[in-house]
Amino acid sequence: MKPTLDSRQLHAFAALARRGSFTLAAKDLFLTQSAVSHAIKALESDLGTRLLDRVGRRVLLTQAGEQFLRHTEKILREMEAARAGLETLTKWGHGRLRVGASTTACQHILPTVLREFRQSYPKCVIRVEPGDHGQQVELLRGGHIDLAIVLEPPAPVGSELVFVPLFQDELRFLVAPMHSWAKLGRVPREAIESETLVLYNKSSQTFRLVAEYFREEKILLSNTIELGSMEAIKELVKIGLGAGVFAPWIARAEIESGSLVSLPLGARKLTRHWGVAHRKGRRLALAEETFVGLCQSATETLGLSEPRAVA
Repeated sequence: MKPTLDSRQLHAFAALARRGSFTLAAKDLFLTQSAVSHAIKALESDLGTRLLDRVGRRVLLTQAGEQFLRHTEKILREMEAARAGLETLTKWGHGRLRVGASTTACQHILPTVLREFRQSYPKCVIRVEPGDHGQQVELLRGGHIDLAIVLEPPAPVGSELVFVPLFQDELRFLVAPMHSWAKLGRVPREAIESETLVLYNKSSQTFRLVAEYFREEKILLSNTIELGSMEAIKELVKIGLGAGVFAPWIARAEIESGSLVSLPLGARKLTRHWGVAHRKGRRLALAEETFVGLCQSATETLGLSEPRAVA
């Protein structure tokens, strides 16, 4: 394998091509004329071709030199961009943040967090990747996002990630106020199998938790409607097309207005643990640590966080 091109030789070649004179190029680079001449000879030797023709005091590019100059200019621009990018990261408020979150988190948690984050990091480039739990975990593992607001990953996937807890919620039945369960004030166990259940899509972690719960309860889910939007699920439930299974905090406004009624799934609760995940062994930047802290504060404000133990 041939050695990597020397950046000092590239700078000398670009200056010489621009100025057409060893004397002027040396002046621009704050070098001696001999040093520039030596750099060009070494570069031509390394490339195995002549890049310049010397006509009197003038220097002209050969055909190979013209072609190589285009590559040289591109390389030097990339080097300058790399340096500028690193310098930008050292300035307060600059950098980038790549976050993954479910559509529910995007709607109910992220707006508050990003508003506060933007005040501290006004120049930070923020990218949000919406998607379900499984998608977020894969994006984290592949290094395509930095942080993800997700449900706690099961083993063995969870062993690859650091999970910072945010809050715990409970999945419950949500029905329209005219539904028979709402009028009764409870859910008869024997009525669940015959009811249409409106559930979040089958590929989601939430669906798997719900299916596992009812399987353990020996209740067969034979009549379901699957949707990829919690908002759509709420609308179907409100018009009486079935009973939804999701967390009440997602429908807080509807429950307070009386357009939805929340009822327990059964004697045993079905809970989920939410948090911010990142790859294990990766040291978080200050901006990322700030984002995690803001997520914790936002979920406390929303009344979602679990009470913290008092020492």
